[in-house]
Amino acid sequence: MKANTTAALAAAAVLVTAGAAYAVPSVTNVVMTQRANSRIVDITYELTGEAAIVTLGIETNGIALPDSAVTRLSGDVCKVVGTGAGKAIVWNAGADWPENLTQAARAKVTASSTDTPPQVMVIDLSKGTAASAADPYPARYYTSLDALPYGGVTNVVYKTGLLVLRKLPSGSFYMGVEGVGVYTELTQDFYAGVYEVTQEQWSRVMGGTAPSQFTNLSGPVEKVSYDDIRGTAAQGGGGWPTDGNVYASSFIGRMRDRTGMATFDLPTDAQWEYACRAGTTTYYNDGISASSATQLNVLGWWNGNSGSTTHTAGEKTPNTWGLYDMHGNVWEWCLDLYGGTLAGGIDPLGAESGSTRVFRSGCFSADVAGCRSASRIGMGPTLRDSSLGFRLVRILP
Repeated sequence: MKANTTAALAAAAVLVTAGAAYAVPSVTNVVMTQRANSRIVDITYELTGEAAIVTLGIETNGIALPDSAVTRLSGDVCKVVGTGAGKAIVWNAGADWPENLTQAARAKVTASSTDTPPQVMVIDLSKGTAASAADPYPARYYTSLDALPYGGVTNVVYKTGLLVLRKLPSGSFYMGVEGVGVYTELTQDFYAGVYEVTQEQWSRVMGGTAPSQFTNLSGPVEKVSYDDIRGTAAQGGGGWPTDGNVYASSFIGRMRDRTGMATFDLPTDAQWEYACRAGTTTYYNDGISASSATQLNVLGWWNGNSGSTTHTAGEKTPNTWGLYDMHGNVWEWCLDLYGGTLAGGIDPLGAESGSTRVFRSGCFSADVAGCRSASRIGMGPTLRDSSLGFRLVRILP
């Protein structure tokens, strides 16, 4: 074998069982070969049972390569793939994993039910307003944030033309002020935006220029109301918690139509705090019991460090689930009607009545207390403010 090449000497198929009882996606006949005088690797396989989301891993000497070394992929991978033989994946090992030699490389092809997708989902917004139900925004899936191409999640493409969401597990936590929170349980996994929706992402979905006061295409969109995001009550978008309907021409309405994913929405109040805390019970989501300006400087933009403006998404330290700007930068709209008392319990939907909607996270002009994990405010759904934006979630079955 020539120096500085990657040999593909063996291959393995992996079966992931999930989803519908009547069929299970199954991968067989995996073959992995290296192109002559090249570090390009071809993998072929057969998929039976039902369409599935296919991902690829590479093992050498029985040890998996890190996800960050298997990102230059094309073909029938990282997306929903229909059943059939001759499915093909191309891995550019020379670009991903240069200057490495191995005599025992194995391809691990995994098929996941569409009901139990991988950890990371990326929506490609490059079609802009030309996308439709018939010609949708493509969705791609990855095993982790480390598996994202273009050098990982911090690349500006994930703050402009691509919208990245991370799957969060169902679970329980104490919602509200530390030490006196109410027991809350979320029974469904859901995807949450790694970043607040940015000005460029808003423009690609809605057309035109973002309505923001501050001009920064990779910064959070602001001056958007709850009604702009979901539709007014008269348009059919203000019915939560009675219903989850949205106005077809709202941001969420267009995302649902152009992806075929009917459960895109704002997070509930409980989902937002659960996502922010990421398993912590402390003032901020860093797990440190005390609260201080020094801590908040690391986690987010607030009135002590922002210079009275918003900032590019993702410049501060994320929480342990990889979500950025959960403290500060802009407040984030939630679905729920605002209620002074937190109901807690199983999958809470917020107050049953009222005229204001919840928003969370603090913002570039908030103080230390206003940016804590439990901080929440209620304002009318027509409010447009330079300190107020949002992030998306998608609920899974």
